[in-house]
Amino acid sequence: MVDQSQARLRGMLTGVFFGTGSGVITTLGLIVGLFAGTESLAAVMGGILVIAVSDSMSDAFGIHLSEEARPDSTSRSVWMATIATFLTKFFMASTFVLPLLLLPLQQAVIACLIWGAVVLTVLSVFIARQQGQPALPVVAEHLGIASLVMVLSWLVGMGVNRWLGV
Repeated sequence: MVDQSQARLRGMLTGVFFGTGSGVITTLGLIVGLFAGTESLAAVMGGILVIAVSDSMSDAFGIHLSEEARPDSTSRSVWMATIATFLTKFFMASTFVLPLLLLPLQQAVIACLIWGAVVLTVLSVFIARQQGQPALPVVAEHLGIASLVMVLSWLVGMGVNRWLGV
C-alpha cells in the first residue's frame, strides 16, 4: 500500500516528468514545423504561446484522467499530477520564447533545438540514474525520439508550404 505522501510525490513527479518531456517535444515540433512551413516569426511565436496555454491544459487534463483511472491514486495525488503537468509544460513551452525575442528566426530555431536537447539530456540522465541504468542509452533513445519528431515536423511543414504555396 502506498502512503499519502508517496502518492502525492508520485503525482508531482508524474506531472513534472511528463510536462517537461511533452513541453520540449511538442514545442520543438511546432517550432520546426511552423518555421519550415512559413518562416514567419509571428506564426512561430503565436504557435508557442498557444501551445503553452492550450496544450498544457489539454495534457494536464489527460494526466488527470489517467491518474484518476489508477486504483492506487488519491484525490490529492491526482491533483498534484494535474497541476504539476500544467505548470511544468506551460513553463517549458514558454522558455522557447526567449530565443525568438533575442535572435533572428533561423538562429532562434537552432538555439531552441539546442535548448531542447539540453533539457532532454538532463531529464534522461536523471531518469537513468534513478533507475540504475547507464545514461548514454537512455539519452540516445530520448534524443532519437525527439529527432524523429523534428524530422517529421519539418517534413509536414515543408509539405504544407508546397501544398498551399505559402
